[in-house]
Amino acid sequence: MYVLIGGSGLVGLSLAQKLIELGHTVAVIDIDPNACRYAREQVGAMAFEGSAVSTQVLLEAGIRKADALAAVLRSDALNLAMVTLAKHYGVPHIVTRMRHSDFAEPFKLAGANHIIGAVELAVSTMVNAIEYPQVESMMHFEQGQIEVLKLAIPNNCYVVNRSIAEIAQDYRFPTGSLIIGYQAHPHEDLTIPNGSTVLEPESTILVVTKPGSLHQMIDFIEGCK
Repeated sequence: MYVLIGGSGLVGLSLAQKLIELGHTVAVIDIDPNACRYAREQVGAMAFEGSAVSTQVLLEAGIRKADALAAVLRSDALNLAMVTLAKHYGVPHIVTRMRHSDFAEPFKLAGANHIIGAVELAVSTMVNAIEYPQVESMMHFEQGQIEVLKLAIPNNCYVVNRSIAEIAQDYRFPTGSLIIGYQAHPHEDLTIPNGSTVLEPESTILVVTKPGSLHQMIDFIEGCK
């Protein structure tokens, strides 16, 4: 894919580096000539010096052929302008960083496919890490409306040696939640389980749930026999 990134700060450059590692062609736009030089020489991206909300610069950077665009500029207003222009030029996939939640609806109206509420998600992640230290990792989707948890199965917990079908039918299992991944042992690959999959002691599961069900889910999984 050809990906345009507006802004070459820490997020923009880190994103560019990861995309290049994955085999994509990346172009960065930034008003800072030093940042553009760094993007070229250290990251391996193309770099265009100028405003990421300038139609002239965007056309020079090849926005008409871009498969995706990420707006990670210094303000929501600039990101909104870049999203609007990307939509105008027909970019099929548009991602933006959002600093303030007031911009969520404007970003949607402007045509952003994915809106990353950086501050809210970072704070939520840290709060959850403090409240639920037993959760190995946690991912957020749809601006925090859905959580994916990675949980270890203790030896003497309630769900050990029970099938996923049995667990899902238990009235204490949080409504709207789903076990979507299973790793029997740390050295084995993560697999997609089915109803007959039995949870072994010291295995690991991936669970999709809603933020309001986090505590209930952890209590259920870790409940003693």
